[in-house]
Amino acid sequence: MKNITLSVDEDVLATVRRLAAQKDSTVNSLVREFLTNLAHHDDRARRARAKIRLLSRRSKGRLGSKTWTRQDLHDR
Repeated sequence: MKNITLSVDEDVLATVRRLAAQKDSTVNSLVREFLTNLAHHDDRARRARAKIRLLSRRSKGRLGSKTWTRQDLHDR
């Protein structure tokens, strides 16, 4: 595990320290959990986009040609 150094506003840090104490945790633990969740969410989104692209390429469905005009849609 790597160590990092962060700069945080004093008021923000004081608030986060209180929140961490209420949760019987530490600021370090809260930051680690936040960053882990952020990385996990990004990875899930990336995998979901890749799966959608794959399913789209495999799909046998086709849009076909446009048989309507903009005016046709507004006339309805």
